[in-house]
Amino acid sequence: MSAQDVHGRVPEPSTPPQARILVVDDEHISRDNLALALARQGHDTVTASGGTEALGLLRESDFDMVLTDLMMEGMDGLALLREVKSRHPDVEVVVITGYPTVDTAVEAMRAGAYDYLAKPYRIDEARLLVHKALEKRRLKLEVARLREQLRERTLPVPMLGAAPCMVELKRTIAQVAPSDVTVLILGETGTGKEVAARMVHLFSRRSEARFLAINCGAFNEELLESELFGHEQGAFSGATRQKKGLFEAAEGGTLFLDEVGEMSLAMQVKLLRAVQERCIRRVGGTADIPVDVRLVAATNKDLKTEVETGRFRQDLYFRLNVLVLNMPPLVQRREDLPLLARYFAEKASRETERPAPGISDEVMEILGRYAFPGNVRELQNVIERAVVFCNGDEIRPAHLSPELREVSMHVSRAGDRQPMTLEECEREQIRWTLEHAADNRTLAAKLLGIDRASLWRKIKRHGL
Repeated sequence: MSAQDVHGRVPEPSTPPQARILVVDDEHISRDNLALALARQGHDTVTASGGTEALGLLRESDFDMVLTDLMMEGMDGLALLREVKSRHPDVEVVVITGYPTVDTAVEAMRAGAYDYLAKPYRIDEARLLVHKALEKRRLKLEVARLREQLRERTLPVPMLGAAPCMVELKRTIAQVAPSDVTVLILGETGTGKEVAARMVHLFSRRSEARFLAINCGAFNEELLESELFGHEQGAFSGATRQKKGLFEAAEGGTLFLDEVGEMSLAMQVKLLRAVQERCIRRVGGTADIPVDVRLVAATNKDLKTEVETGRFRQDLYFRLNVLVLNMPPLVQRREDLPLLARYFAEKASRETERPAPGISDEVMEILGRYAFPGNVRELQNVIERAVVFCNGDEIRPAHLSPELREVSMHVSRAGDRQPMTLEECEREQIRWTLEHAADNRTLAAKLLGIDRASLWRKIKRHGL
């Protein structure tokens, strides 16, 4: 089980990572000796006399690792192991047993143990095993962190915003995403409905699987049916081979149906069947194909009105209208304008490989008075255009589109209320996010669309 040198000694691990370790044993001498030996290596050790006490400690505090004796009164080591892996899957567990058998080892491994330690054991052998288990945990967390960063990059625009309506929206997404129910996102064009859908996927148990999106208004009925459900070879002219649809391609993941209100009534019937039965039938096929997909739908239409006028099926509406997210228009979150404008300026500058320009107070005042009928998407287009035309180190009114320059003619020099500065807006956004994430910095970083290290630096800079 452990590597030994030519003299039979177990080599000391090189500088073990400091960790919080729970040692569980109903025999206090063995328990205390092991805890003391690990504490001497710099680990923070806590002891428990049984499985029930251990679970209580795990509920109250975070641990990196659990070492548990197998044979204990009440809850034995295997039962504790199963509970730990069920409730705290990232915690590594080593089972200690005085009755090592193949069956015991296999059962412990199947239940999720990192390894088992046979009594009597040498302290240096236990230390090495702990070191290896903690190294495995560190690598797993690092891989998860890198995957998280890759997923964040799939967001076309991070869900930025410190306005109360945005903070509440992000809190709601974090709350509903882990469930598997259908989500309906309502909002005007350009408010970021797909960004919200991707966040639902990111925070769900399906985040490791695919997120696929389709604009239902971009296809006619025949093409949309083929895109969603696939087709068999020869199903129609040009179908030279079998093709899987998005329902099958998104298996285990999330399927985002944008502008679902644009579907024809006939197509709505077919979608309703897929939602109800959890199975689809390819165009030209006869076999029912089970699918495991979480649906997120979005529309800029008032579906209640569409139902009343007969343009949208009531039964499909009820199937989609399980959890509703309302995307606020930009006019309802004007305090987010400086942050969004700065983000889009920096993004456009990176893409054009030029230094990011600043944004003048005059421009921010113009943006604050503009209605932005195209919402965040229009703001992005405005800033990208301005970056292209900006030859200096600051975006000025002359770099804006003619429509926005027209607005500038009506801006009084006195002004009403000065818009928040970028620094003030960022500080307020972080404060709100931390508050609604219950000071969970990992969750707050996800909601802000940044990594945890960046959040820590911003918290320190703003004195939060």
